[in-house]
Amino acid sequence: MRITVIEHEADAPLGYFAAWLGLPCDIVRPYLGDPIPARAAGGLIVLGGEMAAWEDEAYPWLPATRDLIRRSVAEETPVLGICLGAQLMTLACGGTVERGAAGLEVGACRVTLLPVADPLLSGSGLAGTVPAAQFHRDAMTTLPEGATPLMTGERYPHQAYRLGTSAWAVQFHPEVTPEIFDRWIAASGQDQKLAAEVKAADAALVATWRPVAEAFAAVVRTSGRSPGASAAG
Repeated sequence: MRITVIEHEADAPLGYFAAWLGLPCDIVRPYLGDPIPARAAGGLIVLGGEMAAWEDEAYPWLPATRDLIRRSVAEETPVLGICLGAQLMTLACGGTVERGAAGLEVGACRVTLLPVADPLLSGSGLAGTVPAAQFHRDAMTTLPEGATPLMTGERYPHQAYRLGTSAWAVQFHPEVTPEIFDRWIAASGQDQKLAAEVKAADAALVATWRPVAEAFAAVVRTSGRSPGASAAG
């Protein structure tokens, strides 16, 4: 099984997930001219980026990305949307994303698991309140119809949700390494103490989110083996 990965910019790559997933990934880089495929492979990951999920004129691949997400959700292809990817999933499937009223959420923050059984989050051992690396100004203000909220936070309530049986959206960055986060802080002019916080929390972040990446890969593998599953690609 393979995972299609939509990378929106060079400074927002797969990070830790490149090693944690344990599956081959086909990286699509539309900012370099790669076309967005009509369908994903065995699974789909849509990464983050500095653009807003509705900025189609400046980033003309966003409508095709939303179409890919919508089709993947409908066909029960495993999907994971990360930050911008989560917001694109929200828009693609009928929810609302807006400039966040509470302002920028950035640094090593805390998110809380809701009491809902889920194969990706509670199923990988998460419980209670856990650390997450955050860097976003926009917020998912209305979730798609039928979405199951999975995590919440103090600044923004919609931190993670599941749609259908095998599509997940997370507002934070489970994939980010301290080095990548440091570049984001430097490029944005934010306080370097925020990068230091994420670096100091790295061991806890790895312990929290590596099992989630592995659980998503397991969903991809299981989906590919299920009766009637279509071939990758």
